[in-house]
Amino acid sequence: MTVALPLANFVVDAWNDHLVAHDRQGVFLVLVGFVGSFAFIRMSTRMIRAEVSWWPGNIESESGLHVHHLVFGIVTMMIAGTFGFAAFGHSPLTEICAFFFGIGAGLTIDEFALWVYLEDVYWAEEGRSSIDATVIAASLIGLIVLGANPFEFSGGPEEIIGGLVSALLVISFVGVCFLKGRNIHGTIGILFAPLALYGACRIGKPNSAWARRRYGTRRPKKQAKAERRFHPGRRTDRYKEAFRDIVGGKPSVGVGKVAEETRAATREAGEEMRAATERLVHPDDTHKPD
Repeated sequence: MTVALPLANFVVDAWNDHLVAHDRQGVFLVLVGFVGSFAFIRMSTRMIRAEVSWWPGNIESESGLHVHHLVFGIVTMMIAGTFGFAAFGHSPLTEICAFFFGIGAGLTIDEFALWVYLEDVYWAEEGRSSIDATVIAASLIGLIVLGANPFEFSGGPEEIIGGLVSALLVISFVGVCFLKGRNIHGTIGILFAPLALYGACRIGKPNSAWARRRYGTRRPKKQAKAERRFHPGRRTDRYKEAFRDIVGGKPSVGVGKVAEETRAATREAGEEMRAATERLVHPDDTHKPD
């Protein structure tokens, strides 16, 4: 009782003084729903992967069609967003819709890799991009809850134009950071422009989209520099991998191998089909003397 009462007072004061007073309670509830649903669905998928007998399994139809939780997330966001607009800022409907919108966003971004690769790579190495996307999204929402807003414009026309130009520059620097694989610089750089500028000017990671387009055989020295800078087994990469293992579970090597073997088998089947078609279309070519 002696601990519960001061804690309750602290929560009420924080809600009224730091959230309601600055109209941030909706964003805070989005963050709560986002983190909560992501944590729950990750726990659920890991229980299913561990084949815990008493935990409900995947949702599948009789024909074997697997319904991803991404679907439920999208539907939840659509419903919550629609009712949120209809609420016109009236409490508590707006706050309820914000909370459910966060739940839908958490379910959706947990399968972020499915958006990118358009195949089920949830437990593959590629699926770990969902963890990175979740951390980035949660960090941005959290910073907004704390009051950070780099795109708030006020004043006369000159100030607004200057703010728009500055915002476009920051967005450009942040975009380059993400293209170079420097996600931390890009995330924090949204709110701290010098860090985004620093990340945009530095060398990109060797496997990033920027390196694939601008390094490689075009600029072998840049590619070599990137590989030396971001060599396998870096200490920071080990920390990141350990964090991903704790949050999302270790990837399954078998999933990646099966996908690669499937693609290889498809290519071989296509080559055999083309060869058979050539033999049917040009049968005389097979009987020509050497």
